Amino acid sequence: MAAAQKERSAKTAARRKTRGEEELRLHTMAGTRQALADLMAWNCIDEQGEAMTLMIHHLHSLGPAGSAKFLMPPRHEYAISENVSRKLQLTYDREALRISHDD
Repeated sequence: MAAAQKERSAKTAARRKTRGEEELRLHTMAGTRQALADLMAWNCIDEQGEAMTLMIHHLHSLGPAGSAKFLMPPRHEYAISENVSRKLQLTYDREALRISHDD
């Protein structure tokens, strides 16, 4: 007789517990999902979990210094255009005049 679904689920849960398995969840935006899909396609990997496990282990093998460049978030540089710069300067000058007249 085949094991009931409850029994199979209990066996699976017990096996995962003894192995120290833990579920990791990842919520992502479309760009991240597409990047993962591209990586999987380029390397003929069918399962997301397998791709993420491989990436984690390969990054870990690089050590602290080697993996650091891959784990640093990109920093955005802000460039203020001439128009905005002029408007800020005008506002600053007006405020400086207003303060000097109030004194």
